[in-house]
Amino acid sequence: TSLTWSFCLFMLQGKGLFAKRSIKKGETIFIERPLVSAQFLWNTLYKYKACEYCLRALETAEGNARRLSGIPGLSLPHPELCRVRPEQHQACPQCQVMYCSSECRQAAADQYHQALCLGPSEEDPDHPINKLKDAWSKSQNIIYVFQAKDKAHLQKLFTHFCSRTANEEEEIAHKLLGEQFRGQLALLHSLFTEALYDDRLGRWFVPEGFRSLFALVGTNGQGIGTSSLSQWVHACDALELPAQQREHLDSFIDQLYKDIEKETGDFLNCEGSGLFLLQSSCNHSCIPNAEVSFPDNNFLLHLSALCDINQGEEICISYLDCCQRDRSRHSRHKILRENYLFVCSCPKCVSQMDELDVTSEEEEEEEDEMTDV
Repeated sequence: TSLTWSFCLFMLQGKGLFAKRSIKKGETIFIERPLVSAQFLWNTLYKYKACEYCLRALETAEGNARRLSGIPGLSLPHPELCRVRPEQHQACPQCQVMYCSSECRQAAADQYHQALCLGPSEEDPDHPINKLKDAWSKSQNIIYVFQAKDKAHLQKLFTHFCSRTANEEEEIAHKLLGEQFRGQLALLHSLFTEALYDDRLGRWFVPEGFRSLFALVGTNGQGIGTSSLSQWVHACDALELPAQQREHLDSFIDQLYKDIEKETGDFLNCEGSGLFLLQSSCNHSCIPNAEVSFPDNNFLLHLSALCDINQGEEICISYLDCCQRDRSRHSRHKILRENYLFVCSCPKCVSQMDELDVTSEEEEEEEDEMTDV
């Protein structure tokens, strides 16, 4: 695909993406594969099955719906719309982790899986890799580098993700762990070294380098969600049906989501995280002109324009979710300062400079008190 961006690095402003030509609303700006990605370990524990390489959901839409709704005999109409193909799934012959295809299994083997494959030690809690996984759910996002053939090239790529002072890195690392878990960072460093030490990557095994790597994952990771059920629902929405059939299908889907909400709540997707070189270069705005999505139901990131973007204009995404963007300026700044260590000066924040410095929670409490009176 032809890219419509230019990549610029500013010493004072960090990174940024700028349009080389005018971009229309809804246009795909670029599609990007992650440098590394992994399903969250806690997600796996809750039986959310995803391809170990590309994170594509492995459950059929019907199987997914049955598990989430707690209705074992549930049958979905139009099962042919489900894109999951269990007959194409392949397991690693040594450790039995699953892939959606032979291509993904081979790609994982070539890039990193040799370092992760435990074979008969898969269930051994004393194996260094298992101890590391137990302590740090993000460990897989780093292991790609330690298995990669061209380690020097990947080290160079990783330096593009974040460039911060040692104090900032330490602050981020401790923020991610929580103040009460300061000692956990030292434990993770010890387990990390025991499981993965490599002379060629020595800079990341010293305490300062480890903190830098930890901060890199924490501040640049992009969430990835895949769902065979969501894909099936979108395919149903696209069907051209007579009015009565459409009403019946929509009613079935509405009831299904009610059953799921009652049984498991909002937690619907296979979830993981990835590091994307281009996407991580997008700066934040509380009124973004672009957004990230994963329409292929795997780790391929699509960046799309939310409005018309002029040539030379910066392409910005939001680091906040939709609900957070609706909160007060002070609340937004608090979230961004604590998690990303910057103060936003986007047009929305500048226009609200005269607002009181109170969080949205404080505003709500004040409104409740006034209502009570």
